[in-house]
Amino acid sequence: MSETIQTTPEVIWAQRSSKTDAEKNYILLTIAAPDVPDKSFKVDLKPTSLTFTGHSETKKQTYHVELRFYDEIDVEKSQTHHTSRDVMFKLRKKTMKEEYWPRLLKDTKKMHFLKTDFDKWVDEDEQDAAPDDDMGGMDGMGGMGGMPGMGGDGGFGGIDFSKLGSGASDMPDMGELGGEEDEDDDGEMPGLEGEEGDAEEGKGKGKEVEAKEVKPAAKIEEVS
Repeated sequence: MSETIQTTPEVIWAQRSSKTDAEKNYILLTIAAPDVPDKSFKVDLKPTSLTFTGHSETKKQTYHVELRFYDEIDVEKSQTHHTSRDVMFKLRKKTMKEEYWPRLLKDTKKMHFLKTDFDKWVDEDEQDAAPDDDMGGMDGMGGMGGMPGMGGDGGFGGIDFSKLGSGASDMPDMGELGGEEDEDDDGEMPGLEGEEGDAEEGKGKGKEVEAKEVKPAAKIEEVS
């Protein structure tokens, strides 16, 4: 009998900010949880934290992650969308500010599972130029319909987070799974992650010049 393994899923994120428009003041968060059905995951979303647990019977994996946010989010105005690969959240920031959050989490310690979503990331001073439909085309899916019973408005489906905790009755007891806690890696300012590795990879790589044979000029015969 195979044993279920508890793992911390990859979490990627991006953000937008606005001092005047609440619709443009949010966090985009994606938790990778492949092959986790609707009935086998739980989300506990609070103003300062998000806890996700999802079980995949096919992969014999239980995904679990707890995030404590840098600042508060508006639970009632936040939305989510579940697919066979991941769970995506659009978390409305509670405080209206022009400045970005300096990081996603309250803790400054690096978390290795946390990465910047470069497909959705826009620099703070360039966000006004980002197309509005950028949020609707995640992973090439076009408009995103809601989960069953959550509405299908073409954007993220609305969700009642207060009811999510009762949806995973067939999940194993987390206390019995063992597993290791992830204590190191990334909680730094997004946008900087991955740059160091890219720089190292590029060192010493110059352009290769293809050697070409130089043919002698044709000999000119002297005419007497």
